[in-house]
Amino acid sequence: MKIISLFSGAGGMDLGFKKADFQVIWANEFDKKIWETYRYNHPDTYLDTRSIRDISLTDIPDNIVGIIGGPPCQSWSLAGKMRGINDKRGQLFFEYLRILKGKKPYFFVLENVPGILSKTHKKTFLNIMKLFEECNYKVSYDILNAHDYNVPQLRKRVIVIGYRKDLNKKFDFDKVVKSPYKPVLKDAISDLPEPVAALPKNHANPDLLIPNHEYMTGGFSSIYLSRNRKKNWNEPSFTIQASGRHAPLHPASSPMIKIDKDHWTFDIYSPYPYRRLSVRECARIQTFPDDFIFLYKFVNDGYKMVGNAVPVNLAYAIAKAIKNDIYM
Repeated sequence: MKIISLFSGAGGMDLGFKKADFQVIWANEFDKKIWETYRYNHPDTYLDTRSIRDISLTDIPDNIVGIIGGPPCQSWSLAGKMRGINDKRGQLFFEYLRILKGKKPYFFVLENVPGILSKTHKKTFLNIMKLFEECNYKVSYDILNAHDYNVPQLRKRVIVIGYRKDLNKKFDFDKVVKSPYKPVLKDAISDLPEPVAALPKNHANPDLLIPNHEYMTGGFSSIYLSRNRKKNWNEPSFTIQASGRHAPLHPASSPMIKIDKDHWTFDIYSPYPYRRLSVRECARIQTFPDDFIFLYKFVNDGYKMVGNAVPVNLAYAIAKAIKNDIYM
């Protein structure tokens, strides 16, 4: 079951599909800060590092059964400028369409943020779905919360799945099996010892007993302090974002104090320090295994790779549903 991966990042979705016995034979990622991490953790996958716009169909393997990946989501995010298709990153959907139309696999999977279904972008999104249909695919989409699929985190994402029309099937999201137990922070990170602070200017530590178990230092922005950023041990994490500046607080921190609307602060008299989750803690929450090593020079690049990834267990649940649908 050979597939390819587009906009691969560190390969969270790729790893989930590999766990379901798919073989990711070719991947594409343009961000050079990610290449070393992807190649280290996916040694059997060929990584093409060119811009997807420069890749011709003849550069991509034939005889694949699926395409997976999520075009950059920043232009669709409710936390961003919401430029959508007017942003060059938002237009990368058309590159995905170009490759899908040329390779004609059995299925495709696309992931993006819920903001793509906002009032601002819903019409554009539905038009894009029509273009996928015109590529000869029956398309389904839904918003899934990763916490329902054995991920210790509240993380909603739009998942789009298409089946080639000659399969005479349409994906049913009810077939993505939910976990009977919803994990919390205690399940994910309570066994980890105290991490190491980043080196000055948030350079990565060269040697760590537990890989990536280091945390970003520095102040907290007004945006960060506009919300509570701490969850307790018996709760799932907030969404892991692609920035160390927005990493949630460790659950052992003291509670934050609300002093006004959209204004929280720290208890200056608390004996418990306020620190961000480490890169490894965030990776655990994204359900990356501990032998998945993130390679970087600056700690924030580690947070970025982790936060931009699709949680491995969510990808695995989707991959199993597709595998059972098509091959069973």
